[in-house]
Amino acid sequence: MTATEKTDELWIRRYHPADPGAPKLVVLPHAGGSGTFYFPMSRALAPRVEVLAIQYPGRQDRRSEKLLESVDELADQLFPLLLDRLEGPFALFGHSMGASLAFEVARRLEEAGRAPRALFASARPAPSRQREGGTVHLGTDDELIALIKGLSGTDSQVLEDEELLRLTLPAVRGDYKAAETYRYRPGRSLTCPVYALTGDDDPMVTEDEARAWGEHTSGPFALDVYRGGHFYLVNHQAAINKSVTERLLSA
Repeated sequence: MTATEKTDELWIRRYHPADPGAPKLVVLPHAGGSGTFYFPMSRALAPRVEVLAIQYPGRQDRRSEKLLESVDELADQLFPLLLDRLEGPFALFGHSMGASLAFEVARRLEEAGRAPRALFASARPAPSRQREGGTVHLGTDDELIALIKGLSGTDSQVLEDEELLRLTLPAVRGDYKAAETYRYRPGRSLTCPVYALTGDDDPMVTEDEARAWGEHTSGPFALDVYRGGHFYLVNHQAAINKSVTERLLSA
């Protein structure tokens, strides 16, 4: 295996085989999340859509690597990997912090002449509506643990194991620093369709903040509101999978 292939394998996880020529869906996790969060989506969308789950440094099998604590730094490292490997149609799906990262990656790809078929932005205010002054990444370990448990986005086995939960805290803290220090730089709008998804009881994004994603594309826009909080998608996987597949295949 070459160094390039090894780097590709570290960042990009393929859990299920897809049909030849199937469009690709690059999925980007939330703060503290890992690629395995999207394993159920990958299983449901295969073989019609190939899901490429992104694994950030500093977690699971990449725990020994240096954390990247900036959305732009993550985007700068991920962009060339995707540019070299995204042949044919593809789309981006990001949840929470992953939505900001997906947006920045999409900007870089469009500038390079490789526009995605769609950007799916989940549970995140639009880039121009980012909330400033977030201090989660400055909190104590106990405060971070309380937040993780309150948002219910972490595997139940991890939540029940205090030692294992504390091992995830450096990645959680680093990701929240990236999310909370992200600042939108005005520039050319995307040309691809943008689909915003949000929960109607999410304390981290209002419906108006989610709707503002439409300001960031010259293409089609739609907002899907689901019942639930920040991790509403866990309880609406079937509906979201169906919507994503239909929009990606019909684009």
